[in-house]
Amino acid sequence: MRIAVTGSIATDHLLTFPGRFGDQLIEGELDKVSLSFLADELEVRRGGVAANIAFGLGALGLRPLLVGAVGRDFAEYGRRLEAQGVDTGSVHVSETRHTARFICTTDRDQHQIGTFYAGAMSEARHIALAPVLARAGGLDLVLVSPNDPEAMLRHTSEAAGLGVAFCADPSQQLARLDGEEVRLLLRGPRVLFTNAYEAQLVQERTGWTERQVLERVGTWVITRGADGARILAGGRPAVDVAAVPADGPVEPTGAGDAFRAGFLAATVRADDPVRAARLGAALATTALESVGPQAYTLDGEMLLARIADTYGPEAAADLAPETRTVRAVETVETAETVGAA
Repeated sequence: MRIAVTGSIATDHLLTFPGRFGDQLIEGELDKVSLSFLADELEVRRGGVAANIAFGLGALGLRPLLVGAVGRDFAEYGRRLEAQGVDTGSVHVSETRHTARFICTTDRDQHQIGTFYAGAMSEARHIALAPVLARAGGLDLVLVSPNDPEAMLRHTSEAAGLGVAFCADPSQQLARLDGEEVRLLLRGPRVLFTNAYEAQLVQERTGWTERQVLERVGTWVITRGADGARILAGGRPAVDVAAVPADGPVEPTGAGDAFRAGFLAATVRADDPVRAARLGAALATTALESVGPQAYTLDGEMLLARIADTYGPEAAADLAPETRTVRAVETVETAETVGAA
């Protein structure tokens, strides 16, 4: 299966604040909030939603096509993704803008405050999917993840026009999209991905009820952090898939992207959302245990053991083919890391 992953490609600046954001907020004064947080640590990592998902797909042995816009500073990043099995031949390189930046501060409760600078991502609206399909020799699935809003709308429309199945992952861009734009993104995706908060935001933006959303999408996957994921589909009861427990301290940046990578990788062999969510949850927890969304190293046997421990031996046996294709590549980042400030 050839999967094209469209969306953001960025550098992540991850800061750690030892306190709690909530302790700094004064009731009745939120309309005047002006805060700064003294961070103890800074990690500079490669990220971006589309790149993170493509990285995870590559780690699981697939050859995804990454589709997005970057600056000239992308060369080293691109080589690293290629080594991980990601096809970067459809990445647009801007002549004038830097690769996008994500700056995120995480407090002791794993709550986050982030700011995203688009940079070269604003040129993603000029990328057409037809040439991507042509150079790939065909596409089986397109994921439309957070990106320049016009690019998201274009790629949704083009996928439908080309007759290629697509998945919708509006995620952080729901804050920028108006109701009509969100409704356009939900014109028949095979899968809609959101977290629990975004699920409510989708309904608020569109004016649709949960049932009305499900009339327009195939499967709605709602990630809920430590509470796992909920799978919704029209005419069927909701199914909850438990999270895979973490073995130590966690850093949440990129965990949702890893979940999506695992979910999509599992759909290559079987159209079973519960099965797919189990692989997604196992990969998400693996990512959680590393600082940075592309800082984890996969071991197929260990991944399978985690699945068996959480969901039982039958679930592990069913997902064994996906774990056998894990790339034997060292994925841990060592460059561009700043220690305690």
